[in-house]
Amino acid sequence: MANLSTRGNVEPFHAMDVLAEATRRRAAGHPVISMAVGQPSHPAPKAALAASRAALEHGRLGYTDALGLLSLRQSLSSHYQLRYGVSVDPARIAVTTGSSAGFNLAFLALFDQGDWVAIARPGYPAYRNILKALGLNVLEVAADAASGFTLTPQTLEAAAAEAGIRLKGVLLASPANPTGTVSGARALRALADWCDANAVHFISDEIYHGLTYVGEETTALSVTDKAIVINSFSKYYCMTGWRIGWMVLPEDMVRSFERIAQSLYISAPELSQIAAEAALNETAELEDVKASYRQNREILLEALPRMGLKLASPMDGAFYAYADVSRFTNDSMGFARRMLAETDVAATPGIDFDPIDGHHTMRFSYAGATAEMVEAMARVKNWLKAI
Repeated sequence: MANLSTRGNVEPFHAMDVLAEATRRRAAGHPVISMAVGQPSHPAPKAALAASRAALEHGRLGYTDALGLLSLRQSLSSHYQLRYGVSVDPARIAVTTGSSAGFNLAFLALFDQGDWVAIARPGYPAYRNILKALGLNVLEVAADAASGFTLTPQTLEAAAAEAGIRLKGVLLASPANPTGTVSGARALRALADWCDANAVHFISDEIYHGLTYVGEETTALSVTDKAIVINSFSKYYCMTGWRIGWMVLPEDMVRSFERIAQSLYISAPELSQIAAEAALNETAELEDVKASYRQNREILLEALPRMGLKLASPMDGAFYAYADVSRFTNDSMGFARRMLAETDVAATPGIDFDPIDGHHTMRFSYAGATAEMVEAMARVKNWLKAI
């Protein structure tokens, strides 16, 4: 066997493993309902599809500036003014190949090997895996009911002191995956002020913005101009496969990010940038999609606790229910496999999000069609009765 870099020695993304098995079962004729990955079932907005068709008809698609099409960056600047009342210079905006590229760029530009970065536990597993693959150290800080399911200066200080380390960065998502936590302006300001006072870089993951049902949706840009904000067209705009996102950077960091992006990615796909710009104006269509998520959310809010799967966190934003399955198992991966095999319902084991306490939790995505959510809950309910 060839000698490989230790960078590949990261945990698998179990949600993708579950999705792969669900895909195999569906191909074999099974009536699979996937609640495993955070992918909207709706297509991209009609205007985005029309704009991309026109671009394909024109025929010439090529590289753009590494930071993205100026027109898209200007439209994103207008978006911040209209949605949040925040003025953002288009020169501070970088278009990326999905939010994943944004995280890569942020980690590479901000940190050196061996630096410590704090993330919430439970949290999105790719944070942990990308950081480790880049030679960075990860401090996972419990985000539970006591802390309001978010990161606070107090929990960060306590965790860093216990580990005997000095933090160089903090990454917080709001709305959060998998917990659905929405951190409001007060929480974000406290965190941003603490990061500023301690020379810690603050990265704000806002890819689920637009999908808040309870609480105050706030961009970190409204409380500080020093945050690195990462966003995406994948979730609210239903454009996962287009692989298009953006970042808002402090002015003095733009050139550093641009230099790295030039070599790693050249630019985000021009076709996706054209479609994304068109999608920004389709609020009415996208709010109809959000209304369907809200309906799905109500279905799971009622169904899961009734079948003995109490909620392990709020469902205030995004499109996930994070449920406690300890009544039935302490092996969430085994539970996920058995549920898929016996009910044809796919969901994600909690060990993806929490390597310590995730053995007794599951994440259910409710981004699918409402009829599928109703059917999935009925199947799981009958299955749990049987076992």
